[in-house]
Amino acid sequence: MSKKIDLGAVLNTIGPQFSAIAAHNDANDEFVAANYDTLTASKLFSAMVPVELGGGGASHPEMCAFLRGLAEYCPSTALALSMHQHVVGAQVTNYRAGRPGQKLLERVAAGEVVLVSTGGNDWLESNGTVTRTDGGFRVSAKKPFASGSPKGGLLVTSAPFEDPVEGWQVLHFGVSFSADGVTLGNDWKAMGMRATGSHTVTLDNVFVPDETVSLRRPRGDYHMSWNVILTVAMSTVMSVYMGVACAAATITEAEARKRAGAPETQYLLGELRNLMTTAELAVDDMVRIANDFDFDPVVGTADAILRRKTIATNAIIAAVEKMLEVAGGGGFYRKLGLEKLLRDVHAARYHPLAEKKQHRFSGRIALGLDPISERDETALLPVAAE
Repeated sequence: MSKKIDLGAVLNTIGPQFSAIAAHNDANDEFVAANYDTLTASKLFSAMVPVELGGGGASHPEMCAFLRGLAEYCPSTALALSMHQHVVGAQVTNYRAGRPGQKLLERVAAGEVVLVSTGGNDWLESNGTVTRTDGGFRVSAKKPFASGSPKGGLLVTSAPFEDPVEGWQVLHFGVSFSADGVTLGNDWKAMGMRATGSHTVTLDNVFVPDETVSLRRPRGDYHMSWNVILTVAMSTVMSVYMGVACAAATITEAEARKRAGAPETQYLLGELRNLMTTAELAVDDMVRIANDFDFDPVVGTADAILRRKTIATNAIIAAVEKMLEVAGGGGFYRKLGLEKLLRDVHAARYHPLAEKKQHRFSGRIALGLDPISERDETALLPVAAE
């Protein structure tokens, strides 16, 4: 049995060295490859795998706190790592509930395998073409926003398949980055989070064995697996953005002290603190709802998480924008660092669900409807949560 990891000690060791190169990586659209080597050596990729399976046994709140702290040093590293951690977290949730998950967790623990997810972008429909072949499937697809892909070990993805009997389905599976037909683009040229390596992964007639298909679900329908994924993923990911806002607040408050006697500075700083409190309450409550992987995987839980995700996103972006006003003219200079952090927090909008999609999702649930499908407007769902 492995030993429990001390995430606080790891953060104190690696954080400052990540901070030293964060601006360089951002300016050059350069993936944080050296940081990933350090994460591997520190056994961060297996940190949340239970100790009985060979991992570090970190709890979900501990990992969220670590990612929040890491984001204060290097937002891109924290965000890319959170994409791996939310997949691990979903598997831990399933493992603890007696559902499949142990095999992948053991694989991560054995080799510090980096998991790269495309789930949020694929959502309910997924994309690509799938054909049946002996012993499995042949898959061709382009999967963008694959954070951490330059160091990826296993692509956790999906693709649509028209079953001759059951009709359109989405197959969920993992495929090694070293498999024949898997190539990595160099197209991550973004406004913010520039060093996450979120390139497009192309699958060209890649063989996917039957035994690696972990889930088959009806295409376009909302499946209960999303209740697990959204609850774990968004609480994990939004912890990163809270950390970015905290980093920006440290810079801003130092600038504000230079004009502490000005009434407008006092008012603006008070307004900023309200926004930060709103964001922190929302993010902390997401972590609470996830309850260290012990939650009821119903649509009401996912809805509670998504509402808080929108509240946190809006408050974080508004807070960092307010920081430019608090900092005054100095905040407009890139050398201060606020400009980069403001670009980074805007990426929060693009994690599922986008605000208007969340509004409709939550509104439909409030009416007792399926959160997505309009095929049965009278279908009532179990929504117990909060």
